[in-house]
Amino acid sequence: MLSVQNLSVTFTLYDVGLTQKQLTVITDLDLEVQAGEMVAVVGSSGSGKSLLAHAVLGILPPNAQTTGQLSFKGKPLTPARQALLRGREMVLIPQSVGFLDPLMRVGPQVRRAAQLNGLTSIAAEESQQRTFKRYGLAATVTSFFPFQISGGMARRVLTATAAAGRADLLIADEPTPGLHPDAVTETLNHLRELANEGRGVILITHDIEAALRVADKVAVFYAGTTVEVAQASDFANGASMLRHPYTQALWRSLPQNEFIPVPGAQPMPDALPQGCLFAPRCPLVTDVCREARPTQYEVRGGLVRCFHA
Repeated sequence: MLSVQNLSVTFTLYDVGLTQKQLTVITDLDLEVQAGEMVAVVGSSGSGKSLLAHAVLGILPPNAQTTGQLSFKGKPLTPARQALLRGREMVLIPQSVGFLDPLMRVGPQVRRAAQLNGLTSIAAEESQQRTFKRYGLAATVTSFFPFQISGGMARRVLTATAAAGRADLLIADEPTPGLHPDAVTETLNHLRELANEGRGVILITHDIEAALRVADKVAVFYAGTTVEVAQASDFANGASMLRHPYTQALWRSLPQNEFIPVPGAQPMPDALPQGCLFAPRCPLVTDVCREARPTQYEVRGGLVRCFHA
């Protein structure tokens, strides 16, 4: 359904005075999402997760330039096609509740989104009421403005806005922070159900444990690129089944595992190493890692960028 190949995103920024500089924040990023599949995208802050979502939907700021190949249902995702499909066949559950229109009541916002997806006004209202009930939002919330509801309620409204229509691709960017554990479970289960109905779902999250409960695959991002794409079941078998040293380190850092932190820090976009992006922190680093960046290839049914996988 969605194919992202060799995506790079570069921003033109002002440096000193009127001097401009180029800052590349995503490099050679790859991701595939099939119909009926839920892919979790995990990685630390600054790894490019949200930028991927914005690049797919075509909502990057004007000073951003992209290269690579984006396609949706087998056809290139040109800017014109992104504008046509955005909010209809491709929808975003944004990370910030500031995406809600502050001057519009939340119920009509959800119904409007459903109508853009092709529902009639009656069907849109029924879908809005059904999703509100599912997410524990009282009927009275329909007439509230965003400033009248809590942050957790606003996040559930955003999820309802995306789930109320018939979009084939849903991108959920950190949809669960600030929610009650029961609401987290309900949100993730609902996204899983939408995937089971044949939609493609991308779940962007820091919560690896939650992702593993519902996702089919896990794409691990580091410093603006994809270092590994693994089956969710690979994580259940311990670090030995994972391919990249960074993915293995993430698994070991979980409290229920070895609870060992990853030493060092992710490099800044303007200070990337010449070779492998993980080389300065990697226990397996060799001279070839410092000199060249590995390409993506298949290992044991997964994809990885590592000379030692």
